Amino acid sequence: MGGVTSSVAAKFAFFPPSPPSYKVVTDELTGLLLLAPFPHRENVEIHKLQTRRGTEIMAMYVRHPMATSTLLYSHGNATDLGQMYKLFIELGIHLKVNLMGYDYSGYGQSTGKPSEHNTYADIEAVYKCLEETYGSKQADVILYGQSVGSGPTLHLASQFPLLRAIVLHSPILSGLRVMYAVKKTYWFDIYKNIDKIPYVDCPVLIIHVRTSDEVVDCCHGKQLWELCKDKYEPLWVEGGNHCDLEQYPEYMRHLKQFITTVERLPCRSSSSSGGVRDDGPTRRRSRKPLPPKSQWKKSSSKLRISFDHHHLDRSRRSLDCHDKTRKSIDHSHQVEMGRKSVDRVGSEL
Repeated sequence: MGGVTSSVAAKFAFFPPSPPSYKVVTDELTGLLLLAPFPHRENVEIHKLQTRRGTEIMAMYVRHPMATSTLLYSHGNATDLGQMYKLFIELGIHLKVNLMGYDYSGYGQSTGKPSEHNTYADIEAVYKCLEETYGSKQADVILYGQSVGSGPTLHLASQFPLLRAIVLHSPILSGLRVMYAVKKTYWFDIYKNIDKIPYVDCPVLIIHVRTSDEVVDCCHGKQLWELCKDKYEPLWVEGGNHCDLEQYPEYMRHLKQFITTVERLPCRSSSSSGGVRDDGPTRRRSRKPLPPKSQWKKSSSKLRISFDHHHLDRSRRSLDCHDKTRKSIDHSHQVEMGRKSVDRVGSEL
């Protein structure tokens, strides 16, 4: 399995839109960076961020005047900030949060090439920007990872124990497990989320299609949910697919309820002022005390869901998810630009 499989795993998941869906321009009057063709909005700020691996990535901050939390959104594959722009605006409005989205190295107008370790450096640079530019603290931040974005999300979450919460949207167990029904983790695998999720201390919401996701099988979301320390009632969407969960009314209702719930929980403390782990997900740590479950809106009985694991024994098919035009969340209008919010496993793998 060795070298060939390692090469296959390394190619997994990186399909940046070509050409990018937007350009970066400088406003002549204000000197501010803008994403063309979108008009300037007072509550949207565009950043170019340097990463520790030498790339320059684009990030977009959407401010909400009543926000107490900031959503750090790691998008899926085959999309970029231009295609996510309208969704980010809508999420900020509906959820009443600040939102920071970004393009991975090699995506959109970000420089460099996409790779697992570049995405880790990317999300670290974005989090640093939240701290230094906007004064965000761990307890203010909710991480959101969509499919491939679950990789950098769980990388960061396994290092920061005091985050407010995490949302995993159609997440993957690991890159190799999307393609093969392997039972253990190999050194050459990428995005080893299955090994990192037990080290996440904050509440976790899993959102996934129940049956019809042909790109990332629902067993990925279900197994990650089982491994969570602090579970929130998951959302298994009926009738959706990998590309369109935002179109379903229950998506926004459930996500909004989750954020409202975690914002009411008391902040957890740490003996370390920064709260950053120095051991990473390589050595088991004792679990920090968490708020009693009685503080959750959802009763604990609803969390006891039995799952069928027979999907783990099946080989996953490599399928491309075709581009679809994304409807507005509230169904009142259609977004002008088709958003490819998909994670594709190329047929060449």
